[in-house]
Amino acid sequence: MPTVAVSQLKYGERLGDIVITKMGNTLFHKGKVIQERELEILKAFLIPSVYIESQSNEVEQASEEPKAKEVEAVHPFYVEYQNMVKLLKKVFLLANGGQQLPILEIRTGLEALIRHIDAYKVLTFIPKNRQLHEYIYHKSILVSLTSYSLARWAGLPQKDLVQIALAGLLHDIGTSKVDRTLLEKKNSLTAVEMDEVKQHTLIGYQILKNMSGINEGVKLTALQHHEREDGSGYPLGVKSDKIHIYAKIVAVADIYNAMTNERYYKAALSPYVVLEQLLDESFGKVDPTLVQVFMNKSTQISNGTLVKLSDNRVGEIVFSDRSHPTRPWVNVNGTIVNLTVERNLFIQDVIGHI
Repeated sequence: MPTVAVSQLKYGERLGDIVITKMGNTLFHKGKVIQERELEILKAFLIPSVYIESQSNEVEQASEEPKAKEVEAVHPFYVEYQNMVKLLKKVFLLANGGQQLPILEIRTGLEALIRHIDAYKVLTFIPKNRQLHEYIYHKSILVSLTSYSLARWAGLPQKDLVQIALAGLLHDIGTSKVDRTLLEKKNSLTAVEMDEVKQHTLIGYQILKNMSGINEGVKLTALQHHEREDGSGYPLGVKSDKIHIYAKIVAVADIYNAMTNERYYKAALSPYVVLEQLLDESFGKVDPTLVQVFMNKSTQISNGTLVKLSDNRVGEIVFSDRSHPTRPWVNVNGTIVNLTVERNLFIQDVIGHI
């Protein structure tokens, strides 16, 4: 069984033995296939070399690898997610052409996706094969799933959950009629261009207002998801008591997913950085109770998650302080970094689970 320096590893090679950190913790199990993420982790934990399977095992590796990929490909959540991307492309085209939206098909597809909602982890989920020009479709689905999760966490009635998911899915339907060059512009919009983009809220409401199969909250969400608690939002500048609860939930989900996904004019931010910004800016803007619920619940799933700190060190979250949910304790190769104390550091990137 050959020993290979980590610096010489090639993608696709398979580990011939377990990899142990200097503190005695198992980093990878035997048989793990080396890809970009695995290589980054090995380097981060200062692993000098590893055992890899010998050439005689290549036939076995070739026969096993497709099986692993096949299992991953047929996971129901990912299948239904891709089906929803395809459906949304059609829906946006129909909306752009002024045609009736297939609400039954939309709801059926969304319910099929939600049945596997447990596979959706807000802080770590990344859509497969996402293209930047498909941003609006992916963000719509992510906002839908996040809104559904937040509504459950906040204790909303069961009867509202699918409607809230529909509200998240269709909140940006008005962008189907906005000049695409504005939506994909890499530089700052002019005041005139921004006013045109803001029209998507009014357009969206017009598209949905006479549609059966969705309730008034879904329709109002298309109109109100950019309204703010203090009346500083658009298009009508209404305050908290005039904003529908669906729109309040979708507003939190929309801000989070917009900032954590790459856009034409801005790079994606760390989920933890976004959560801190949401907390700092929630007073007077978005519902602070919903933000607190979102922070507390989304970060509960983080123990065991591998993260990269702002100084480029990689470690595993081992404890989350409920008083400071965005600043957990991180085990960096045996050293505990308490982000509650070390305020100069923050979680720069969420890599996922080992």
